[in-house]
Amino acid sequence: MSEGTGIHRRTILRGLMAGGAVAIGLPALERFLNSHGTAYAESSSDGFPKRFGLFYWGNGMLPDRWVPKAHGAGGAWQLSEQLAPLIAHKAKICVVTGTRLGVPNTQPHGAGAAGMLSGRPLVHQGGDTTFAGPSIDQVIADFIGKDTRFRSLEFGAAPGSGSSFNGPHSQNPPESNPHALFARVFGTGFTMPGEKPKFDPTLGLRRSILDSVSADIKSLRLRVGANDGKRLDQHFEGIRQLEQRLAKLELAPPKLEACKVPKEPEKLYPDMEGRPQLHEKNKVLCDIAAFAMACDQVRVFSNWFSYPVNNLLFKNATTGHHELTHNEPGTQPEVHAITLQCVEAFAYQLTALANVPEGAGTLLDHCAVMGCSEVSLGKTHSLEEMPLVIGGSAGGKLKQDFHYRSEGSENTSKALLSLCRAVGCDLAAFGSDGGEAKDGLTAIES
Repeated sequence: MSEGTGIHRRTILRGLMAGGAVAIGLPALERFLNSHGTAYAESSSDGFPKRFGLFYWGNGMLPDRWVPKAHGAGGAWQLSEQLAPLIAHKAKICVVTGTRLGVPNTQPHGAGAAGMLSGRPLVHQGGDTTFAGPSIDQVIADFIGKDTRFRSLEFGAAPGSGSSFNGPHSQNPPESNPHALFARVFGTGFTMPGEKPKFDPTLGLRRSILDSVSADIKSLRLRVGANDGKRLDQHFEGIRQLEQRLAKLELAPPKLEACKVPKEPEKLYPDMEGRPQLHEKNKVLCDIAAFAMACDQVRVFSNWFSYPVNNLLFKNATTGHHELTHNEPGTQPEVHAITLQCVEAFAYQLTALANVPEGAGTLLDHCAVMGCSEVSLGKTHSLEEMPLVIGGSAGGKLKQDFHYRSEGSENTSKALLSLCRAVGCDLAAFGSDGGEAKDGLTAIES
């Protein structure tokens, strides 16, 4: 190590590789901070890999217009007013209503996001908040995201930080520029199936950097506390995963018939008369994600269409979304119209996947796509009657054309545990504390 026997903020691990020196810096450890802490995964029956998607919008819905009046399968239930944009996909979706989040509502919107996505209470540290553990997309990526070029992709039409968490204070920022996402996936480093990859002789050197500093890692690991040890493990695991992805660039991609490069998007999508081009951007982002999956570049994505407390000026709205949820009187027709626009965007996510043929079915058939928000009724920040729609069956593991109504206000995490298991995650439980579920929602499992 670089600075004698002490461990300092600027400590680096050093080693020799191929006759040259290499070095790795350390993550932010507790001892550096002040007291304020300022192979395919399980495949479908037809051999195609399972995928997971998350579609998220902020500020909830209107429960009396969201919940279908009947439940059951097939014709026994019909789409509600706010689910009507999903009519083209009714045969491919499962709607779950009547569940609640088992976490304390310690912060409007923030607690709901943590509970809905991680099954854990929101962590408050001074004036800051964070998720206590990984969000569902990253839980699943740990299982099915290791064999692709990208472990997961995060994107969204509205610029923001997203809520994809690897763990406390570790977020995966989404890409909001369609052209930038296109360049990342289909630019340098992408090889079409059937083509011979371009070999970069430096990749082998970059991949073996951790091995070259193994002695320093072992020594350092013995000299830090348990919490810092976990941070180091996470840091080094991230580097190792990067090295593994670099190694994949040297391999010929699988021959997938549906793989093709989508049309290159515009470089900019400026606001039109003060309104963001949410739907235009969302369609392009969804198409890019669909073909990234078709080309097996990624198997996990999250689409952050809009955020909690957002005041985006939606089409035909007189003011911002969040403000309307609290201040629009009566039956809130503008809030209703905005919710419909959010569900329309989710419907296009499913359409983009359904448009890609795979075997005897489509890419959507091999996916489980979770559509949700962080609250139900935005006006009260309610964590009861949570909105949850699942598109696709994960290769036949989940029921479709089905409305499950929880009459006993079951924990929403039960549905998330079923989702995780459906796409190949061998989990005993999902979440923790009041948000923990050890049993899945068997009624939606096929």
